[in-house]
Amino acid sequence: MLARMEIRPINAPDAPAAAAAYSQAVEVVDATRTLYVSGQVGVDPSGDVPADAVEQNRLAWSNLAAQLRAAGMTLDNLVRYTTILPDVADLPAVRSVRAEFLGERRPGSTLIVAGLANPAWKVEIEGVAVA
Repeated sequence: MLARMEIRPINAPDAPAAAAAYSQAVEVVDATRTLYVSGQVGVDPSGDVPADAVEQNRLAWSNLAAQLRAAGMTLDNLVRYTTILPDVADLPAVRSVRAEFLGERRPGSTLIVAGLANPAWKVEIEGVAVA
């Protein structure tokens, strides 16, 4: 009999609450595969980079989801992600698009405000998924 994998969000009652829509910690039980997804940016398959932060965020999440699909996984398998944002003014775009893609899912998350390799990029998102 195969064990069933479980992803359990953890938010300790004696620590501060999460500052946004994520879990403070995520416990994974009985996973057999782990996928580490490199940073995905807001570039479409033809190499075009939209100027708009919202569209770049949608593309970055779409590209992350594509990498998950290629491994036979979905966003339900995502247990942690990191968002790198060069301009904190684009945080509303990050939050609104994240909500579109993750809905009620609450993986662990870190936001880093720092420059990216290409100045046209407005976001980069990397992730860890389990199955």
